[in-house]
Amino acid sequence: MSVTEPSTNEPGRLPAGEVQAMFDRIAPRYDRLNRIMTAGLDRRWREAAAAAADLAVGDAGLDVCTGTGDLAFALSTRVTDRGRVVGADFSENMLDRARVKGDARGGGVEFVQADALALPFGDGTFDAATVGFGIRNVADLDRGISEMARVVRPGGRVVILEITTPQRLRRFYELWFDRVVPVLGKLMGKDGAAYSYLPASVKRFPEPPALAEKMAAAGLTDVRWQLFAGGIIGLHYGRVAP
Repeated sequence: MSVTEPSTNEPGRLPAGEVQAMFDRIAPRYDRLNRIMTAGLDRRWREAAAAAADLAVGDAGLDVCTGTGDLAFALSTRVTDRGRVVGADFSENMLDRARVKGDARGGGVEFVQADALALPFGDGTFDAATVGFGIRNVADLDRGISEMARVVRPGGRVVILEITTPQRLRRFYELWFDRVVPVLGKLMGKDGAAYSYLPASVKRFPEPPALAEKMAAAGLTDVRWQLFAGGIIGLHYGRVAP
């Protein structure tokens, strides 16, 4: 994610330093809450995102806003030990959790602390870049997408997996994110504010057609998307133009 300070006038926005501190605090229970809030389906969605990255054995992949590393591990399985996967995040506590999980898996992913708006990699370094449930937290969405596209070679994929506002199941969605998620956050720890921020951050995130337009504006071609969980989860992907 980014350490660049955003405007805080919009609902669902916090200064980037506060977002970073928030994720540092919730890192110890982040995985457990994800499993509870998604009924374990988040693993399946990350596998779909890894498949959309279209990586082959020996390729190089980057996972931005990697958190505790689950999507990066899914990429690593596809490139095998002949390839390279980097997981980048600005929360060192999240990265610590990711490294512990990586050691238990026998390695295979390099985890680095990095700003999503100024990725420390050269142009065209990777064959694909992914982000799962993190891009809505960056200070500048357009710049974040552009940075992902910059570090991917021409013809490589950029993949965004994110919560979105559904056209169907809207009442269930509003009940779950506005009422249930904050309560779960409070029950699981002392940082209920983090899970009150979540619904507001989702509401200000572009709906699928608008996000596809932003990806195209960043130089991606053949942008497509598919929806899961009744339209609550969106998976977007496109290729970097030659």
